[in-house]
Amino acid sequence: MPIQETEKIWMNGKLIDWKEAKIHVLTHALHYGSGVFEGIRCYKTIDGPAVFRLREHIERLFASAKLHLIDIPYTVEELCNAVKEVIRVNNLEECYIRPIAFRGYGEMGLNPLNNPVEVAIACWPWGTYLGEEGVKIGIRAKISSFQRIAPNILPPTAKNTGQYANSILAKIESLKCGYDEAILLDYRGFISEGPGENIFIVKDGIIYTPPEHASILKGITRDSIITIAKDLGYKVIEKELTRADLYTADEVFFTGTAAEVTPIREIDAYFIGEPGEITRKLQETFFEITKGKIEKYKKWLDKV
Repeated sequence: MPIQETEKIWMNGKLIDWKEAKIHVLTHALHYGSGVFEGIRCYKTIDGPAVFRLREHIERLFASAKLHLIDIPYTVEELCNAVKEVIRVNNLEECYIRPIAFRGYGEMGLNPLNNPVEVAIACWPWGTYLGEEGVKIGIRAKISSFQRIAPNILPPTAKNTGQYANSILAKIESLKCGYDEAILLDYRGFISEGPGENIFIVKDGIIYTPPEHASILKGITRDSIITIAKDLGYKVIEKELTRADLYTADEVFFTGTAAEVTPIREIDAYFIGEPGEITRKLQETFFEITKGKIEKYKKWLDKV
């Protein structure tokens, strides 16, 4: 989906014109993937535009940076304020937000420590990642031949720019094979996650999702759905899942900032079915929350 340009990007403490947000071709992160990032959404709520779980996202950015020994030269509070500032200046009611911290231009080579750390925040209008039709009727997914990165290769809990090459290969493979998205297995052969989404299944009224040690990203939407599901009275179990668990599930769905809550109707040659009752209930509740319509969860919305 093409990026819809907006007017300003926050870069290294200043608001600059979209087209002026440039880096040198020898920027360290461009060559070695030495950067970390976040994906955040701002929603149009009944109380005006609000960012969903903003602080948790920025705190995760700092956690990713720590794992990659990147010292972000701003505080969590400063970047939270910068996110809201760039939304306001672009006069957006709803948008996707991309903060990134990366090793800039200075030295070339595998030791990045003498390179400056640059930080930028962009935002633009962006619809549902896997398509409006996918949200309504579900998508088709393929178990990828590419394995999800293991904890002793790269820390899966970090959103590092370089490690998303793993996700890109899985994504392209699924598209080339005629599917909408991929599902990756972990280094032990258990279900891990999608290229940019966490995964859940429903079996006999119980919700299951892979545990953190299955090389997953600790998704903020994943955490939100677990909380919502428990509040609605559903039992949620984190456990290792096999391919057979997915193929025989009553319902399967992805969660993520970009994907939000997207049902999966088919995996490989196995038809799961149209989006089920529990998936629909979680999806409906999630979108009601993002619109600010459920008082209990307004703490998750940071007004712009």
